[in-house]
Amino acid sequence: MKRYLLSFCLIIIYTLNTQAQNRQLHGVYKMDTDKTHTLWLFVDGYSSMIHYTDKQYLSTTGGPFTFNGDAISVQTEYNDIDSASVGKTMNYPLKWEGENLKDNSGNIWVKQPNKPNALDGLWRITGRQQNGEMSTMPRGDRKTIKLLVDGHFQWIAINPAQHGFYGTGGGQYSFKNNKYSEHLLFFSRDNTRVGSSLQFDGEIKDGKWHHTGMSSKGDDIHEIWSKETE
Repeated sequence: MKRYLLSFCLIIIYTLNTQAQNRQLHGVYKMDTDKTHTLWLFVDGYSSMIHYTDKQYLSTTGGPFTFNGDAISVQTEYNDIDSASVGKTMNYPLKWEGENLKDNSGNIWVKQPNKPNALDGLWRITGRQQNGEMSTMPRGDRKTIKLLVDGHFQWIAINPAQHGFYGTGGGQYSFKNNKYSEHLLFFSRDNTRVGSSLQFDGEIKDGKWHHTGMSSKGDDIHEIWSKETE
């Protein structure tokens, strides 16, 4: 009887461990301290961690990731305070704590509400209108990508091959009836822009995201974004 009970317990433990390992990591997780906010975005196999305060951008790092239920491994494509880490794999021990994540220091990364949207994904700018004509931007080492997931967004301009980092911004977004809006929570190039909101027109055509409107400087923009995983 004891042998059967032990076998049953081992099966349960194995099943739970397998489920934890196979559980998909997707969405937005947040950890707050007294003055600092940290967001961690996961979408389409890519992650980005951002540190900021209510009034100041601090830092960001990210890249493609895997998660085995015990640790997140990130192949670093950018880190604006430690460029030497670019190209290296960084490991972050974390485990599930209900729907949240818990790290080795006991910090809880709180899962933010699910807000699925047709725009959610990892995008890369592949076209921009200049002088009235649309110019195709060939894929190369330098790129501007944009993560959108569960009502949050972040764009990052980088060149992993050169350890280059050229700016980032992000916050909360909504997309409904071909109207796209952003509310900035952080912006590396100008902290005074934090708290501002921008409105754009948006449409998905043949799998491409057409993004039009006025930039924060008042310039007309028409951009085409493609899924980075294509």
